[in-house]
This record gives sequence, C-alpha cells and structure tokens, in this order.
Amino acid sequence: MIYYACDIPEDLYYDIERDVWIRFEDGIAVLGMTDVAQTRCGKFAAISFRDVGKKVVQGKTLVTIESAKWVGPFPAPFSCEIVEVNEAGFAKDILVANKEPYTTGWLVKVRPADLENQRGHLLTGSEAVERYKARIQELKINCLRCID
Repeated sequence: MIYYACDIPEDLYYDIERDVWIRFEDGIAVLGMTDVAQTRCGKFAAISFRDVGKKVVQGKTLVTIESAKWVGPFPAPFSCEIVEVNEAGFAKDILVANKEPYTTGWLVKVRPADLENQRGHLLTGSEAVERYKARIQELKINCLRCID
C-alpha cells in the first residue's frame, strides 16, 4: 500500500509508535525502520550497532542512528537477543535504509525473548495500514527516498 508516497507493506508486522517493521523468519525477527521513519530521520550519516549476543529489553536501544535531522535510538519492539546486524550493508552504502527500508536496508535480526507476552501492540495487514495512514496525516508526512 502506498499512501502519500509512503510504502506500507501489508505482509509485515509494525510497532507503530516506535516506527519499526518486523518480518518473522523461522523464529528470528528481521527489524528495520519504516518508510515513514526514514523520511522523518533524513539521510543517514552514521550508525552504531550493538554487539551480536547482546540481550535488549523491550523499548531499549538496538541501534543508534545519526542523520541529517536527528540522532537517536532504534528501539526494540520486544525483548530480544541480537543475532545479526547489517553492518556490512551500511558500510557499503550508508543510505541503504533511506533507499530500501524494507529489503537491503534492514537493521538487525533478533531472537525474541518474550514475544507471546509482548506482541499485543504489533499490527499487520489492513489494521496496520489504517493506523499508518492516520499517523502520516497527523505528522503531515510525504515520504521521500534517497536515489543514487
């Protein structure tokens, strides 16, 4: 679904308040910044990943992002253990999340620790799309992607 140029894939899960998308793959969750978040953030300037093996509680920082407009955390949508980071992707192209937030621009892969008790706020499908439409209108966002 495209809304005000913002891509909202209906097959993903979202933590709307934290602007995190989640794709579950065989017990592992791939996490990234939504199109709305990368637009609000602006062009990435630097990124600092936590160590693989690090356990992070819900809401705490998985990655620290510095951009043209903002410096801040990329938070965990649920408690988890980091199993992989996309350091190589960002070393190759620091703007990868600005260009392809839902594919090569993923940030971190994690093993959920308490997903059954901490997934109540995650939305998918048409419910997620409707919530993002309201958020886009509220924030007056028109998504933009970086190009080469």
